Amino acid sequence: MAVETIRWVGGLRGHVELVDQTRLPREFTYIRCHNTRQVWEAIKSLRVRGAPAIGIAGAMGLVLGVRNSVAADLEEFLGELRAVRDYLESSRPTAVNLFWALGRMAEVAQQDAGLPLPELKERLLQETLAILEEDRDVCRRIGANGAELLSDGDCVLTHCNAGGLATADYGTALAVLFAAKEQGKRVSAYADETRPLLQGARLTTWELRRADIPVTLICDSTAAHVMSKGAVDAVIVGADRIAANGDTANKIGTYGLSVLAREHAVPFYVAAPASTFDLSLADGSRIPIEQRDPEEITRWGNRVIAPDDIEVYNPAFDVTPAANITAIITELGVIREPDASKIAALLGEER
Repeated sequence: MAVETIRWVGGLRGHVELVDQTRLPREFTYIRCHNTRQVWEAIKSLRVRGAPAIGIAGAMGLVLGVRNSVAADLEEFLGELRAVRDYLESSRPTAVNLFWALGRMAEVAQQDAGLPLPELKERLLQETLAILEEDRDVCRRIGANGAELLSDGDCVLTHCNAGGLATADYGTALAVLFAAKEQGKRVSAYADETRPLLQGARLTTWELRRADIPVTLICDSTAAHVMSKGAVDAVIVGADRIAANGDTANKIGTYGLSVLAREHAVPFYVAAPASTFDLSLADGSRIPIEQRDPEEITRWGNRVIAPDDIEVYNPAFDVTPAANITAIITELGVIREPDASKIAALLGEER
């Protein structure tokens, strides 16, 4: 069932392999990245996507960018590392895990600055592999914590893709479904298609079918209808950045689902690792929202489906206010009716 989304192959002279998610569901294939530019392109083009997976890819891209350094001294090496970090951070602005992982790598470089340069490079690679392994464990703990919120026979509506493809191999929102099934609960799902790039249709349905979890694909605009019919027991989504007060950025359309869930008294859950919290931001109004290429809306493959020169607004994310969130599911526990004090109390020493 698990999907190994991203991996490092070989030692320090090795390379990154990641699932090319732009080719799913018709073709399951890995692409190789041998340099930072290729990792940047993979993140930007959504070949690799999902906040945790982007963070892992960023850390690996940093190693690729500094492993050939012939810096004369530590100061020069750290300068090169900062330049690679800045470049990778420019790929996508919203998912905070990218910035978290790159920041963690930079801290390791500073802390172990006394090592000879070859050993410092190896130390950075080992930290990258640690981030990868930690994410696997974190996702399973998220799944176990979230599964307790589901009952036998529940049907979950989910948006975009927050499964193994968005993480190291198990997922966040979909981890809850996977764990519930492993507990013997009969669960099923509605998957929004998730316009304009159809991550729900292409990726989430593919993952749930692999896990033998019954899934029904619906148009984004059908969500209100199925909720009104009492067909949805919970909404579970992932997150790309969570502000200190619990406001959450996720794929565009998530905010609308939270409003619908509140109207129909359906629990609305966000599943995300602690690394997705950005406590430097007091609320969601400060979360940067990525603007995507207008052609994602005006074209369907090579076919033009809108008038020439039409004005296009194509944000990749929106922000769901904490007031609309029933609970945030993390590896550290479940934050019910989230607010700044509850989030700070749970994260504690972790942050």
